[in-house]
Amino acid sequence: MKKFFLSLAAVALAAGSMAAQDMAQATETYNNGAMSLQMGDNTSALAYFEQALTMGEACGEEGTELVNNCKDIIPQVTLAIAKDLIQAEKYDEAVPQLQKAAEVAETYAKPEVADEATGLIPQVYMQQGNTLLNAKDYEGAIAAYQKTVAVDPDNGNAYLRLGMAYGASGKIADAEKAYASAIQHGMESQASKQLSNLYVKLSASYLKLKKYQEAIDAALKSNEYNENATAMKVAGTAASQLKNNADAVKYLEAYLALSPNAKDANQMYYTIAALSQMLGDNAKACGYYQKITGDPKFGPTAKQQIAALKCN
Repeated sequence: MKKFFLSLAAVALAAGSMAAQDMAQATETYNNGAMSLQMGDNTSALAYFEQALTMGEACGEEGTELVNNCKDIIPQVTLAIAKDLIQAEKYDEAVPQLQKAAEVAETYAKPEVADEATGLIPQVYMQQGNTLLNAKDYEGAIAAYQKTVAVDPDNGNAYLRLGMAYGASGKIADAEKAYASAIQHGMESQASKQLSNLYVKLSASYLKLKKYQEAIDAALKSNEYNENATAMKVAGTAASQLKNNADAVKYLEAYLALSPNAKDANQMYYTIAALSQMLGDNAKACGYYQKITGDPKFGPTAKQQIAALKCN
């Protein structure tokens, strides 16, 4: 009987010794995680803390404090790894890591970490889009901005950038839709300016291709969104090519009103004077010829026309 009791005591002592050994290993593993964290190795730190959590849970009540510490730090380290990926511009890896951080944080009742991780996701897509847009990878930028507005539908800046990417890739209708959404979300001034720039570039390309009516239409649309001197110059030039002299005069006068100190102002004065003369508006013609009498290039002809028209 004595031998039996002694055996039971030995088993109990051995079990206690094993539990103490397990707890010591769990603590050592946790400390290794803390050391890795101090060294900036977040990936290794996370692996240690996850292992320590499992080991601590196996220790029962004795491991409660260690388990709680692991649950407190694991979401933060998971988020830190995501931030490292963002810093390294590894956006495609960063987003799943942020999602994982949010899930882990919710599991371990860390709502502040979950909120931060979730909030960073649209920022990552936005940052990715900006990088791709600057690199002129317009299709990639479009995809990134679309992801941004999918998770953050009130992001006016994302719609604005989406419009820029669409416009740069020649998708005018899609660009207009994106800019319209930007306007709806507080970016009216910026979006209107971008739309004006979009259409003035389009009008200039039409003018180069000698598609004069298309050039006029695009120029006028540019000016509707935001008064644009270049657009009016394109419209005036295209209208004169179509012999629409009255419209040409109107558009070129608008160009000069918007850009009175333009380098080609005297040339425009001469063109308006000549077109007005063709239209029979001699008073206007005289007024514009008189503006350029001192110009070395246009002055001699202007003086001749002033004499011929008998301008006062």
